[in-house]
Amino acid sequence: MIYFNIPPVTGNEIKYIQEAISAHKICGDGAFTKKCHGWLEKQLGGSRVLLTTSGTTALEMAALLCDIQAGDEVIMPSYTFCSTADAFVQRGAKIVFVDIRPDTMNIDEKKIEHAITGKTKAICAVHYAGVACEMDAIMDIARRHNLKVVEDAAQAICSTYKGRPLGTIGDYGCLSFHETKNFSMGEGGAIIINTGNDDFERAEIIREKGTDRSRFIRGQVDKYTWRDYGSSYLPSDMNAAYLWAQLEKAEEIQRNRIDIWNKYNEEFKPYDGKIVELPTVPAGCVHNAHMFYLKFQSIKERTDFISFMKENDILTVFHYIPLHSAPAGIKYGRFEGEDEFTTKESERLVRLPLYYNMDSNDLDKVIECTKLFLEKC
Repeated sequence: MIYFNIPPVTGNEIKYIQEAISAHKICGDGAFTKKCHGWLEKQLGGSRVLLTTSGTTALEMAALLCDIQAGDEVIMPSYTFCSTADAFVQRGAKIVFVDIRPDTMNIDEKKIEHAITGKTKAICAVHYAGVACEMDAIMDIARRHNLKVVEDAAQAICSTYKGRPLGTIGDYGCLSFHETKNFSMGEGGAIIINTGNDDFERAEIIREKGTDRSRFIRGQVDKYTWRDYGSSYLPSDMNAAYLWAQLEKAEEIQRNRIDIWNKYNEEFKPYDGKIVELPTVPAGCVHNAHMFYLKFQSIKERTDFISFMKENDILTVFHYIPLHSAPAGIKYGRFEGEDEFTTKESERLVRLPLYYNMDSNDLDKVIECTKLFLEKC
């Protein structure tokens, strides 16, 4: 069986986890967490970073830092994972969904301004498949309307927009290190703070159950106490140890994924625009090979393709069901404007296996079987 995803393993994970255990420091903010923070902050050009228990909790922290209140509205695409909306719904916000661009599957920046009302508090831009949203336009809209911008960069570590790392352009960025991501800690994530030291200190307090324990550990106060609302958003140092083993080999992992993505792209290029559509990477965007997808002409063709591949022991998967059509989406949100592309494009898309150290024979089989199906279309 060729799996859709196999979590990355570089070889030092067990060693580093054992080191964390031997140091008698398996709770949060140990030595490996600090190593990961240092690597990420360098990678992100100096933005401050805090590891979290998931990309979901990174988004929850961002919603708190945006001071989202009951009755506020947050604009985002419907084509995303439920966590993008959940984080703001928990604060009492109404979610305003807008349509996506069919080329990148990202929020259509031209539809955002029409969705703004007097209740709008923030825009959440989701960088689908590690390809950037049109951030210049989004930031211009946000500045003119005094809105916060949260980048859901769960899939976008090591991707850039006009030379800037994704997650560092808005007020806050959110990363995921789930087992399906380019770098993994099992369950985990990170929040990126781009708004200065005061916000970073508040983020530390929120992350540490609402206390200033981080300042106490640094010797800045002689005792720590409850300062604000918070929760336990910091991950175990054992999880960070697993992640560190991958960040050490980040360049190797990325080169390998890019090679696989490029091979898919080259092999299927003759079919692009005829039988299927391939991913689009706009000028100025550098992607991270988080996923490779094909878009068929209809949901039936996609379903037949998934079944055909499964018969050949290859797992391919579709992706998000648009949130505005889900029971919770109907309850907590609304779709602004016409759903011209969100549902239609979501029903066409299928993702191919892509993971670090994918066996070359497996890759060749995926390509061969995909071509067999395409030739019959």
